[in-house]
Amino acid sequence: MRAILTGDIINSREGEVGAWINYLKETLDQYGTEPTDWELYRGDSFQLALDPENALVAAMHIKAAIKQTKSQDVRIAIGIGEEAYSPMKITEANGSAYVRSGECFETLKKQTLAIRSDQEHMDKPVNIMLGLALLVADHWSGTVAEVIKTTIENPKKNQKTIAKMLDKSQSNISEALKRGGFEEIMSLNDYYKAQIAQL
Repeated sequence: MRAILTGDIINSREGEVGAWINYLKETLDQYGTEPTDWELYRGDSFQLALDPENALVAAMHIKAAIKQTKSQDVRIAIGIGEEAYSPMKITEANGSAYVRSGECFETLKKQTLAIRSDQEHMDKPVNIMLGLALLVADHWSGTVAEVIKTTIENPKKNQKTIAKMLDKSQSNISEALKRGGFEEIMSLNDYYKAQIAQL
């Protein structure tokens, strides 16, 4: 079983293009190697293959990285299924995970993140929860996004250490995580992982 994230950058041509490209590549690099595990294509689109249990936190991580910019956001579809053919380049691979990711991506309109597997009883509640989480996440400020990105990258570090890393006060970190709904998003991720474990 694999999870395939298919995404593109919203407002990719606005502002300094180099900024979001660097953020995206740095984040994707933490989940695998280019071009076997991830690849950019068509200028502002990307695919990432990884274990299903890490897919949702990876999507939120990518979102936080991109939201550090003033102008950009990201649309991501998570497809879960089989990887039938695994070549040297992810964009040439296929299987049900790729098909579901592509189909899910085509349905993304107002909602910027969704999931599709072969288990509708899992997809439906998770997508409803994602819709609620995005009411906050779609409006992360650059500061909140930076704090959430750093916290995801350093799961074992406490707020005091994160504050030192970002040269901010601990109360700033606590406030940013609260404003960004971080605890609630991590609870959603725990629920998602429990569902994946049952597949």
